[in-house]
Amino acid sequence: MDSQEILKLILPTYLVEHFNITKVEELETKLHIYFEEKNDYGNQCAERQLISKGFHSMITIEDFPLRGKSVKLHVQRRRWTDKQTGEIISRDWNIIAEGTRMTTEFSEFLKKIGRY
Repeated sequence: MDSQEILKLILPTYLVEHFNITKVEELETKLHIYFEEKNDYGNQCAERQLISKGFHSMITIEDFPLRGKSVKLHVQRRRWTDKQTGEIISRDWNIIAEGTRMTTEFSEFLKKIGRY
């Protein structure tokens, strides 16, 4: 099992596959992990000429605790411009559970344990 596969066991799979980890900060009771979306949208949209045009504002999401530390995921989504139409394009990630600042998986987990 390589390091990418191990990361998929700890972090949301879509973050490991589509984002680069740019920084990790470990504080006394918190772990901050910073992600930046990879510049690979063009591979999925081969019929369009897309040019990376920076990032949206960073969002912070709470995820499952690790080793007794709360985990904050800081995510920057990329935006692209279609060279022919000038249209600005971004992926629509369902990273955050509706009405929360938590990952979808963490929110679902808390809902399940709250039922007992």
